[in-house]
Amino acid sequence: MKNVPRIFIEGELKTGAVLPVARDVAHYLTRVMRRQDCLVFGGGNEFSAHLSADEKNIIVGDKTAHSDPSNDITLYFAPIKRIDDLINMATQMGIKRFQPVITDRTVNHHVNWARMAKIAIEAAEQSNRNSVPEIAQPIEFSKLDLNGICFADERFAYENKVVPEIPANVRGILVGPEGGFSDSEFAALDAAGVMPVSLGTTILRAEVAAVIAIEKIRK
Repeated sequence: MKNVPRIFIEGELKTGAVLPVARDVAHYLTRVMRRQDCLVFGGGNEFSAHLSADEKNIIVGDKTAHSDPSNDITLYFAPIKRIDDLINMATQMGIKRFQPVITDRTVNHHVNWARMAKIAIEAAEQSNRNSVPEIAQPIEFSKLDLNGICFADERFAYENKVVPEIPANVRGILVGPEGGFSDSEFAALDAAGVMPVSLGTTILRAEVAAVIAIEKIRK
């Protein structure tokens, strides 16, 4: 429903549930949007709802017919300086999961992940999703399971290489940091037979590269 505020609710949603509402959410509905009704979502479902008269609870109504436009893609990425933009845009692209990967050239080692989770929620509310992507704990590149994923290969911008066709069973894509993958990481990816994906002949900012990479494998 157009222009109706959408609120993410953690936990199980069902018709008739009475859920405590945060003060900032109540303020947003009544003072900013100037309305009592809203949509609540989570776990792939969306329901109509309204704020109680005392503004302390949300009362869940009927389930809507809106289906979740999210996909099953995992974005494997090196934390970058503009990580908030990456989280925002990739959430809007419908990805299911974020997996931070610490690479040799990762520069942002002190991320406020709680803030990133809030950004993902806000992007999901705005983009008409019925779910919010998970943000997993960071792992080292050496611990990454390379099976079933592909990676954004900036070497296509420098070398005249044949661009391979992306297989249908790809479950995620890996995007490197601002400085790109190191030689040893390229060697590990090539040795494991990880499918390279071309993002074109120009060098992109890391957050833009992530969006283009997702679109390349999004079904």
